[in-house]
Amino acid sequence: MREMNIENLSRRRFLQGGAGLTLGFCLPSLVAAATAEKMPVATFEANAFLRIGSDNTVTVLSKHLEMGQGTYTGLATLLAEELDADWAQMRVEGAPADAKRYNNLLMGPIQGTGGSTAMANSWQQMRQAGAAGRAMLVAAAARQWQVAADEIVVEAGKLTHPASKRSASFGQLAEAAAKEAVPSEVKLKDPKDFKLIGKTAKRRDSADKTNGTAKFTQDVQLPGMLVAVVAHPPQFGATVKAFDASKTRAIKGVVDVVQIPQGVAVLAKDTWSAKLGRDALLVTWDDSAAFKLGSDEILARYKELAKTPGLVARKEGDVAAAFAAPAKVVRASYDFPYLAHAAMEPMNCVIQLKPDACEVWNGEQFQTVDQGNLAHLLGLKPEQVKLNMLYAGGSFGRRASTHSDYLLEAAHIVKAINGRAPVKLVWLREDDMRGGYYRPLFHHALEAALDGSGKLVGWKHRLVGQSILAGSPFEAMMVKDGIDHVSVEGAANLPYAIPNLTVDLHTPTDIGVPVLWWRSVGSSHTAFSTEAFLDEVAAAAGKDPLTLRQELLAAHPRYLAVLKLAADKAGWGTKLKAGKAGERRGRGIAIHESFHSIVAQVAEVTVSKDGSLKVDRMVCAVDCGTAINPDNIRSQVEGGIGFALSAVLHGEITLKEGRVEQGNFDGYAPLRIGEMPKVEVHIVPSAAPPTGIGEPGVPPVAPAVANAIAAATGKRVHRLPIRPADLLA
Repeated sequence: MREMNIENLSRRRFLQGGAGLTLGFCLPSLVAAATAEKMPVATFEANAFLRIGSDNTVTVLSKHLEMGQGTYTGLATLLAEELDADWAQMRVEGAPADAKRYNNLLMGPIQGTGGSTAMANSWQQMRQAGAAGRAMLVAAAARQWQVAADEIVVEAGKLTHPASKRSASFGQLAEAAAKEAVPSEVKLKDPKDFKLIGKTAKRRDSADKTNGTAKFTQDVQLPGMLVAVVAHPPQFGATVKAFDASKTRAIKGVVDVVQIPQGVAVLAKDTWSAKLGRDALLVTWDDSAAFKLGSDEILARYKELAKTPGLVARKEGDVAAAFAAPAKVVRASYDFPYLAHAAMEPMNCVIQLKPDACEVWNGEQFQTVDQGNLAHLLGLKPEQVKLNMLYAGGSFGRRASTHSDYLLEAAHIVKAINGRAPVKLVWLREDDMRGGYYRPLFHHALEAALDGSGKLVGWKHRLVGQSILAGSPFEAMMVKDGIDHVSVEGAANLPYAIPNLTVDLHTPTDIGVPVLWWRSVGSSHTAFSTEAFLDEVAAAAGKDPLTLRQELLAAHPRYLAVLKLAADKAGWGTKLKAGKAGERRGRGIAIHESFHSIVAQVAEVTVSKDGSLKVDRMVCAVDCGTAINPDNIRSQVEGGIGFALSAVLHGEITLKEGRVEQGNFDGYAPLRIGEMPKVEVHIVPSAAPPTGIGEPGVPPVAPAVANAIAAATGKRVHRLPIRPADLLA
């Protein structure tokens, strides 16, 4: 057993009364202590991490959003492990918005979910909460039974004293435990004693999502609530010049029409009536300040910028000397389109406004930012804005907007009607697809210098694309010397041993397309350019792609272990089974670190004579530290591969005269089930603290597929998505 000193953890009293006990604590450097209050069962308020009811239920208060990534299960596993609870008695609820108690320990003093940090920042915190709860249950039992605490055994939600054969459930001891003092020290388990961590446990949200009891925003119904659908301008930056709502108001169910900064909102008794009302609305738009460029024009600008030096993000050695007289130079450029998040559940929220308070219901991802933005708009204090965190049907970064865009839109609507009714804002799929905040369009230009022996001695990498962080609350922290960290991640921290290397960046400021982090953020494009280009370098050097990577990663044993595992499991070096007549088959490899996790993937593909592509198999190895729930890790990697392949094969948001051309899944197609390859996920055993897993499975997919295509056909992929015309024989 390893002893953890938590003497400096802020103390909390347990909530006392028939409900049982509630416990929570956080690191004092980031969190101010809160005072618990006595309250009856009927008004029992979650304000900590652990609640044990007299009915023997153990409720975990999750500070992180559950949006399909398994956070509720992971957090419950950490707490239940140290509490020695029975998995069947565990429940999870969304915690309230309160950065003083529920801040993300890896993001600073804010509450939010993102950056694949949920497990990493909660690893110690949730285990300590469980261990402290266990200690207090044991202390209560020892006091009642008049025995020594170290004689009591806790297992599967039950405390027993073998010598006297006394036993009690957590629920039976909850009220007594609530009177015990919070321990100044707790002992955390040695990993060899884990019973839940590292094992597969059933997800805590699956049953609710299967039987229909899971509550999403669309399920919220409040007395007198109105549903709002908004007519947004067709170009970013356009505004309402005039509108005629006479036909709209004549539609049954329509209650009101109001103009807001984002457009014109139609309020009705139900979604369909609001949608019909919007269809009948006549709006004249003022496009004098609108952004009017198309995707091709933006890309042309970027290519011109790439001809000139940018701001230096990383520089090693003497790059000029390396390129002065090389034996060989390899050059390539790569283009990446805007991408939508396209979560299953489009943006939505419910807001109720009162004179001195605002209450919100939604799949809440960025509590502190949203709370502050709403308070500012409504003239309230942040603590007067109550956020109820419900399930979210996906996000991929979209619900973590630093501008709180759709929440503020709903707030403007409620404010426009003077708060006379709660409002549910509903974005239809077309609103979601055209509503902005995309993965930025990027252009990359790379050069490599080889010496006479084929050694890689020089590397230049220039990136051109919009900054996600510019104008956001994170700009001061994450933009240094003009360099947006998330634009160059995966490129500026390239792990390969290249003696002379430079990475520079252009961030245009005159492109009016709203951009935001997208699953794996900068690595969604830097992994492709670096790993696809490295294969081109390997070909120029006459080396096997795996061998070259192993040579360049000799100083990184963790990378080498992941690379070897993926290659071995994929049968790297063996001959692929031949395809049908006219088919060409190939195998490609890629490796990338993001969110402190390393993922290597091997793709097997078949390319037909007509250029059609089939990804047959993906073999993945991942090192993400301690595997809290191996099944969830596999699920996240499998889902990440499907998500990435959607972008590889189909994903592209295009603009024409500033207008987004895609509106629904007919024009922005997700991966179909018949396109999903066979996937194998292999987890590197590790005793290190857990690192991210929600996003790291995405980046290596595209380059592994592109490298497999090159192995099959000799053709190099330099733009995404991959088009059949690019692969024609």
